Amino acid sequence: MSERISVLKTYKIYIGGSFPRTESGRFYTPTNSKGKSLGNICLSSRKDFRNAVVAARKAFGDWSERTAYNRSQILYRMAEVLEGRKEQFIAELILQDSSAKQAEKEVTVAIDRLVYFAGWCDKYQQIFSSVNPVASSHFNFSAIEPSGVVAIVANQTYSLLGLVSYMAPIIAGGNTCVILASENKPLCSISFAEVLNSSDLPGGVVNILTGKRSELLNQMASHMDVNAMCYANHNWEELIQLKEGAVENLKRIKSYNYELLSSEIENPYLINDFQEVKTTWHPIEVIGAAKASY
Repeated sequence: MSERISVLKTYKIYIGGSFPRTESGRFYTPTNSKGKSLGNICLSSRKDFRNAVVAARKAFGDWSERTAYNRSQILYRMAEVLEGRKEQFIAELILQDSSAKQAEKEVTVAIDRLVYFAGWCDKYQQIFSSVNPVASSHFNFSAIEPSGVVAIVANQTYSLLGLVSYMAPIIAGGNTCVILASENKPLCSISFAEVLNSSDLPGGVVNILTGKRSELLNQMASHMDVNAMCYANHNWEELIQLKEGAVENLKRIKSYNYELLSSEIENPYLINDFQEVKTTWHPIEVIGAAKASY
């Protein structure tokens, strides 16, 4: 009897709370260091990216107006669901060349990081908002609000943690996002989309694409409805390419070089990096006049 050939799983992309196949019908089959095929992975096209941006923009209004407490609840729920599927993610990381010890640590840190940023949802406003001293007879308040749609180029080394570590602060601050997952280690990204889909997160808040950076970086940088970009890799040529593509619409690009397994990335400044400052002036004389008439 001949040896059975296993059926490779097809990993779809995640757009607007659904799992469509790429519109191009293309896929690729990455392998691990032993030559074992990881799966049939969708090769996302520029049309897929545009569809994801439309979904993210549609979801932005509702998500940005959610209470901080509700956003915190949803992030914590992601951690709960990920905890329940811990063994699956460990197995996928091992398949993608992590040791058992490394895989367990990566999943554990990813869970803890979701809890960490869930805790910041109702606190970062107090840290970064202010009452400003002014020379005129006014109260001057600065408050922060989300930038809008953020495109994320996920870290290529850490399949799960590289996605979670930057997604969590961006959506904790009320933004929506489109993520391009690790090209060579994509398994955990779509499995994590299944976690998102069962965690009360509204469709479109997080959209996850798989595919080649060489095909999508220019589109991500030049798209006029993407407000900011998060680049989590160490390729200087790609970063220059993104900055050149973003010139036309003055898109903000943040580049990070954190060691993801360390606690240095756990800070509220990652939330603040994708916020805009809104300033409000209020005349003091109105209050004084009201008191005088009383």
